[in-house]
Amino acid sequence: MAGTTKVNSRTSSRSRTTNSRSSSASSRSSSRGRNEEQSKFHNLFLDELKDIYWAEKHLVKALPKMQKAATSEELAAAIEEHTVVTKEHVSRLEQIFEMLGVRAMGKKCEAMEGLIAEGQTVIEDTDEDTAVRDAGLIIAAQKIEHYEIASYGSLCALATKMGQNEIASLLEQTLNEEKETDQQLTEIAETSINEEAATE
Repeated sequence: MAGTTKVNSRTSSRSRTTNSRSSSASSRSSSRGRNEEQSKFHNLFLDELKDIYWAEKHLVKALPKMQKAATSEELAAAIEEHTVVTKEHVSRLEQIFEMLGVRAMGKKCEAMEGLIAEGQTVIEDTDEDTAVRDAGLIIAAQKIEHYEIASYGSLCALATKMGQNEIASLLEQTLNEEKETDQQLTEIAETSINEEAATE
């Protein structure tokens, strides 16, 4: 009986050791899986950040052309104001890159390239000093704003999920400014330009 007890004890000990190793290996595997998924999520966030950074920097160059083409002084002033705000958005994005310990770098945004080109087409296809051109410019500008609103809204959600609350706050600030610009453009269109354009 004593010999049997010793054998059972050794068998039980080996079983516990095996289970412990298995549990440890499973834990390491699970940890690697989580880290890998977090890395992919982080990379998605960085890709989207680079996308909007490229978009904002190119928008800074495109907005003055739209301002110059505008007939309405109110519209031209709104575009000029948003150019200044867009430069601040670029600086804010550079701050976020720095907070992440990553060099600020853009990735070509096909969507913004197309939207900017569409705005240029409006200028080429309409007559100078007309409300019709202004109406077209507002449509083009609001398409840009809606793209930016979608982008910053998504980035805010990703940053929050990553626990980057300070970064999420900066992105939300930009998001709110984009929404304000969109609303301003709507008011300009509805209070005067659309009605004038309809009579030309």
